[in-house]
Amino acid sequence: MMKRQTIIKNAKIVNEGQIIEGDILIEDDVIKEIASTISIKSANTVIIDAEGNYVLPGMIDDQVHFREPGLTHKANIETESKAALAGGITSFIEMPNTNPQTTTIEKLEEKFEIASNTSYANYSFMFGGTNDNLDEILKIDTKTVAGLKLFLGSSTGNMLVDNPEVLEKIFSSTDMVISVHCEDEATIRENLAKHKAEYGDDIPMEKHPIIRSEEACYLSSSKAIELAKKTGARLHVFHLSTGKETNLFSNKVPLKDKKITAEVCIHHLWFSDEDYAKKGSHIKWNPAVKTSKDREQLLKALLDDRIDVIATDHAPHTIEEKNNPYTSAPSGGPLVQHALVALLEMYHQGKISIEKIVEKACHNPAILFDVEKRGYIKEGYYADLVIVDVNNPWTVNKDNILYKCGWSPFEGNTFKSRVTHTIVNGQLVYNNFKVLGVKAARRLTFDR
Repeated sequence: MMKRQTIIKNAKIVNEGQIIEGDILIEDDVIKEIASTISIKSANTVIIDAEGNYVLPGMIDDQVHFREPGLTHKANIETESKAALAGGITSFIEMPNTNPQTTTIEKLEEKFEIASNTSYANYSFMFGGTNDNLDEILKIDTKTVAGLKLFLGSSTGNMLVDNPEVLEKIFSSTDMVISVHCEDEATIRENLAKHKAEYGDDIPMEKHPIIRSEEACYLSSSKAIELAKKTGARLHVFHLSTGKETNLFSNKVPLKDKKITAEVCIHHLWFSDEDYAKKGSHIKWNPAVKTSKDREQLLKALLDDRIDVIATDHAPHTIEEKNNPYTSAPSGGPLVQHALVALLEMYHQGKISIEKIVEKACHNPAILFDVEKRGYIKEGYYADLVIVDVNNPWTVNKDNILYKCGWSPFEGNTFKSRVTHTIVNGQLVYNNFKVLGVKAARRLTFDR
């Protein structure tokens, strides 16, 4: 049988710190050849002219909440994976705090089953740790599951792991990457009680980073790091939000040799506490968006390699839910569709290079989670590719938002760059504001 062939012509290929001009030949689902020029192989070869635009590896988002099962009035795997394609994300790792929670192998496999039928982007899931499911954690097949997620603050139900003995046991028992949400609950509860005494339920939104404070973040992340050092666990700290926490991480060894790593999310690089006045609960996240000084320090740590990856923490809620008063407005917002264009806006502002964006959003998640044959533009790797035109402005509005929740914290923003093409496993799945209805997604595998 003849192989399906696609050639991307006239590309600026961004990979491993370099930008080279040339063509990419894709055969079936893999990159077959990269060269300065590749001739057309047959009458059936599909040609995509990149027109001198940048071709990047598809982003690997290591932290999303797609809300399925159980919370599908907000989002589901199908709708959000389509939005991800529009945002240049070709692979995602989804979190366990759905309903029911992903804290047994059976529930994990049910989610994989849903994704195999409905996802438009490559997928994996994290397994959730609790105070009493160590037996289940030990059954995980590490080649087919992204990792383990622990909430050391800010979770509902039994997903808050607050028993120090259990925590130490989990850290000592697994070689998997343990990803953690770090905010100290006792500190937050105390701060919240003070503010409720003063304001009732209608606490001003700008108090959010004071309630979920720098101290709450630092206390929790420093404890987790201490425990990882004591047990030798492989720890990944999600969504750093404070400058102070960046000093807990090192850039002394390459990422592949690090035992303790960190992530920053786009909203913590973009917004600051000055934006609460205008955006209100629409930028209410946990951990909270903090000061412009924190934002600067997070970017600095990202650029000097103390922070290893960029993610979205995409976590949609309906607009009705978000428009509640402070104590009942949930934290989290949709982000996958606008992830790459927001980063490219920072490139236009001279804050980060395109090569660095690719390193932090494509290469490094692949290294950190041992993702097999993705995250790079290399011969023999799966063809997950994104073409971006960095000079083609568009404005975010209700008509072009693909999230099921129908809103974005970026509404009204004009971005200079747009994603023109997204390719997953060798197939064109998105082209200029249109998701093409081609399902080429696969379950991620891990080279462990």
